[in-house]
Amino acid sequence: MLKKTLIAVGLVVAALAATATPASAAEYQSALKIRGIQYNAPGRDDNRCVGGNTSEEYLTIKNYSTTATINLRGYLVKDAVGNSFKFTADHYLQPGDYVRLRGGNGNDSDGNNVVYRDNCNFIWNNTGDSIYLYKPSGAGADSHSYNPARNDADGNGYVTFH
Repeated sequence: MLKKTLIAVGLVVAALAATATPASAAEYQSALKIRGIQYNAPGRDDNRCVGGNTSEEYLTIKNYSTTATINLRGYLVKDAVGNSFKFTADHYLQPGDYVRLRGGNGNDSDGNNVVYRDNCNFIWNNTGDSIYLYKPSGAGADSHSYNPARNDADGNGYVTFH
């Protein structure tokens, strides 16, 4: 009887191990992920389109795939209160490549890894925020929350997530 019980327990443990999903795989269903955020632009916040520092606030999104090129067209970035930006133009991220989504106005560039929101208002809260990245299908690709006291020990206004 003991042998049968041990075999049954072993089978249950093996079945659970086979169906368990690592936290990282469950958390991310996309190769495209939020890498970090410069939530507090250096200097005094100034959201004037000319002479302001909105472009110094940015979100870094990285393609963690080792083989797939990803077109950002249709991806959506939102914060906790619903401020959003949708990539409406083609912008290709090669495997391992990243883009910085900056505030303000400028020239989008694949070569310089930058896309501008064409909006001079700050979007990321200096006191903490939540960031959501959605695929063109509407499915979640990644999300992160930050709190400067918890995530920014050196106080430089930049938080790295991965």
